[in-house]
Amino acid sequence: MTAQRVATITALIGMIATCITGCGWRGANSMSLPGTQGGGAGAYTIQAQFSDVVNIQQNSRVRVGDVNVGTVTKVERQGWHALLTMTINGDVVLPANATATIGQTSLLGSLHVELAPPRGVAPEGKLHNGSLIPLAAGRAYPTTEQTLASLSLLLNGGGLGQIQDITQALSTGFAGREADLRSLIEQLNIFIGNVEDQTQDIIAAVDSVNELASQIADQKPVVDKALKTIPRALEVLNDQRQNLVDALDELGKFSALTADTVNQTKEKLASELEDLGPVLEALANAGPALTRSLSYLSTFPFVKENVTNFFRGDYVNLTGVFDLTLSRIDAGFFTGTRWEGDLTELEMQWGRTLNQMPSPATVGNPLTVPYLADQGR
Repeated sequence: MTAQRVATITALIGMIATCITGCGWRGANSMSLPGTQGGGAGAYTIQAQFSDVVNIQQNSRVRVGDVNVGTVTKVERQGWHALLTMTINGDVVLPANATATIGQTSLLGSLHVELAPPRGVAPEGKLHNGSLIPLAAGRAYPTTEQTLASLSLLLNGGGLGQIQDITQALSTGFAGREADLRSLIEQLNIFIGNVEDQTQDIIAAVDSVNELASQIADQKPVVDKALKTIPRALEVLNDQRQNLVDALDELGKFSALTADTVNQTKEKLASELEDLGPVLEALANAGPALTRSLSYLSTFPFVKENVTNFFRGDYVNLTGVFDLTLSRIDAGFFTGTRWEGDLTELEMQWGRTLNQMPSPATVGNPLTVPYLADQGR
């Protein structure tokens, strides 16, 4: 090998070492591989945040609906989470609130990033160059290693290994109690049947409770106001506690006094009620006459029953005698009252009842004591 060729090879190796050192060589994946997606015309770059990117590497595939549409170009740490940079083909259209999920192609396949529209949320905007999928929208499917580790924990450290011990304990516990166990199962069967028969009633009860809860929810402002008002009302009652106690004590004394009064007067009260009976009976017997008198008052001074016998052009005669002497007014309006005899006595003082001493209004029965024929002359 000539000296010139050795110098050329040495210079080439130095250039390669310099490029590797400057680019941060991490294996073949550190370089862009030919034939990958996301490098054509109109391609754009986006980023996504993940709490854990598992073993995903640069040049990993980016897929939409199991179709390769891009490539992971950079994996870096950003604070306490990972940041993936991806290039996407220009014809890929996704909403700005799309999700990014790290998945595995098959059981032992490679990892990739799956982009998809959001679920349960309306799409918004459009992914473009420089868009960032936030940490809340980035997640990862369980890997094969994680699934096997969980299964190993279940089989080795979980309760599955205790099934034999549990089975033996149940066999020991139920030994000799087969009839009781059979009866228990039958009773449970009957109970479940009854519950099934009451399904509609249970559903109706739940609906009623739901309706009640809805009504309470509708009345929430009223309930809140009541809950705020009740403590103040209780505070007022607490402040007036002594007054209420005194009032109840006085009410008890009043009740005792009332009971004593009723006990002392019950005989007289019963006697008065017995005397009131004939009066009410007489009033009831006079009912028809009172009714007829009311009909007479409506057509006074004519009798109502005779008014219908009149016809137009006819006439009736009416003769009235009005005695307005004081004694007659006294006898007609004040008999049986506290003013009985006052007008008659006044009339006597004026000389109306001469030679009639004492007055008929104060002595004897006025219906049987005759007046003098020349009285007042």
